[in-house]
Amino acid sequence: MKSHMLSTVAVMALLALSGCSEANKTVHTETSESQAAAQAEVQTESQRANQFFEAVFMESVNDSPEFQTYLGMMENSGEWDDYSEEQAQKELDRARKNLARLKSEFDYDKLDEATKLSYRLMERALEEEIEAYRWRHHSYPLNQMYGWQSQTPAFLVNFHVIKDEQAAEGYVSRLEKFKDMAEQRFEQLRIREEKGILPPKFVYDYVIDDAKNILSGAPFDDGEDNTLLADLKKKLDNIEISEDKKAELIARAEAALLNSVRPAYEKLIEIAKRQQAATTTDDGAWKLPDGEEYYNFRLRKITTTDMTAEEIHELGLKEVARIHGEMRDIMKKVGFDGSLQDFFEFTRTDKRFYYPETEEGRQAYLEKAKAIINTMKSRLDEVFLTKPKADLLVKAVEPFREKSAGKAFYSRPAPDGSRPGIYYANLYKMSDMPTYQMEALAYHEGIPGHHMQLAIMQELENIPKFRKFGGYTAYTEGWGLYSELLPKEMGFYEDPYSDFGRLAMELWRACRLVVDTGIHYKKWTREQAIDYLLKNTPNPKGDVVKAIERYIVMPGQATAYKIGMLKILELRERAKAELGDKFDIREYHDVVLKDGALPLSILEEKVMDWIARQHGRSS
Repeated sequence: MKSHMLSTVAVMALLALSGCSEANKTVHTETSESQAAAQAEVQTESQRANQFFEAVFMESVNDSPEFQTYLGMMENSGEWDDYSEEQAQKELDRARKNLARLKSEFDYDKLDEATKLSYRLMERALEEEIEAYRWRHHSYPLNQMYGWQSQTPAFLVNFHVIKDEQAAEGYVSRLEKFKDMAEQRFEQLRIREEKGILPPKFVYDYVIDDAKNILSGAPFDDGEDNTLLADLKKKLDNIEISEDKKAELIARAEAALLNSVRPAYEKLIEIAKRQQAATTTDDGAWKLPDGEEYYNFRLRKITTTDMTAEEIHELGLKEVARIHGEMRDIMKKVGFDGSLQDFFEFTRTDKRFYYPETEEGRQAYLEKAKAIINTMKSRLDEVFLTKPKADLLVKAVEPFREKSAGKAFYSRPAPDGSRPGIYYANLYKMSDMPTYQMEALAYHEGIPGHHMQLAIMQELENIPKFRKFGGYTAYTEGWGLYSELLPKEMGFYEDPYSDFGRLAMELWRACRLVVDTGIHYKKWTREQAIDYLLKNTPNPKGDVVKAIERYIVMPGQATAYKIGMLKILELRERAKAELGDKFDIREYHDVVLKDGALPLSILEEKVMDWIARQHGRSS
């Protein structure tokens, strides 16, 4: 009997357990279904949001034939962008509409983490675009850095790729429509002139010189082919096209240069001379309508921080003092007897630090720059997990713009692989390009600097296009400056003078904090700013003058480098301190690069999240 009862209890227990199991299965199934439904909802909301981001980006692309050309899309290669006031209003209305849709049509909490980041970046971009509309005339369309008088022909030469007859037709069409495009540009100059927004006097000599360079050569005179005509002929020689069609296109191009391009540049020269006579030598943004407010806007936009002009100025002074100290250590290492200023004068003037002012000297500089980059390429695996697929080309700045262009800069590769990234070195005056700065310059503009960051960003998968082709100056230039220091930690800069060159370039960026805020906030004159750089840096006078003139026409831009670099370094050192032996610099670089350009505050969030995940993984 007892045995029977035990059996019954056992059976009942088994049945009970069986029932519990079924109940658990039911609960588990319901939970799984609930989770799956929630996950599907997140996926659906994220898909909808990403489709919206893509649509917003493509609205801008479809409205800009020039941006299409940058992206390697040649369908509208015969057209120029619309530079009218009506177009500016249209873009503002579009931004407002898209911001309203973003906030009303999508539930942020239902997005996956990657899409939440895209949402925040899109929201920020649209809000900034709307705010920037007020300041749309607070710029100088004619300037020595990115003025359309030089950038437009540079665009045709460097970005209008001719792979077939259609693209060749587009090139000629753009020449034929050059005068109409220029008229819209002239209207923008007129509006600024009415508002009292004119660049200082020194700008116009560069502009006029650029314009005259474009109007030299055949068919304008009996010299060698004009820059644009030579470029077209060279590109036509590289495609399959009949001789008759080629001759027709060249004849049309010559006619367009004479009847469309020449009158546009002649009018430009006339306007530039008239404005030069009317403008002043005041240099800072403070001279513009609501200039102080405008400069504060520029600082927020450029640095992606809330730092004030005064805080930036003081940071610059502090960094200058620190770097001067490190330079004095190098003076001791090389056995130099004298003051820091004496050492600066020595490095400015001693011929051992400069290639000759000859074609052979320029070619030697380019070959050395290529060798520096190739050596760095062979060491990338030590510090990076992700590397760019796009190749990097080293080129001298073209003669038609070398007199006005900066000393070095980078141009992104085409997304379709038709154009590599390009590191441009300005070899107009070899006395402005000291050999002791070659390493740092090549690392900054090429690898592991801008090419590494920007090419990787364009090649990222599963992120919206607006993030692939957007950017934040403090992040991008901060990475460039960080990339000058990183090779030092890898054992490069073996020559003390080369290490001095690295410090000289970092000092240059620290001084920028001082002179940019000095010019635009403290009302320094051009001469005061030039004098500050001459006293505090080893750079030659030509370099210094060109730099100060750059900062004058691009308020705030120069502050981005040091502020961005310091944040990337600060976050790296914080990660090292918290993770100890578990810190992997390759993984850190992946965290910094794998989401593309970010505002510094969001970059900090991402790094702190990564540190927390690393702690969780090791616990």
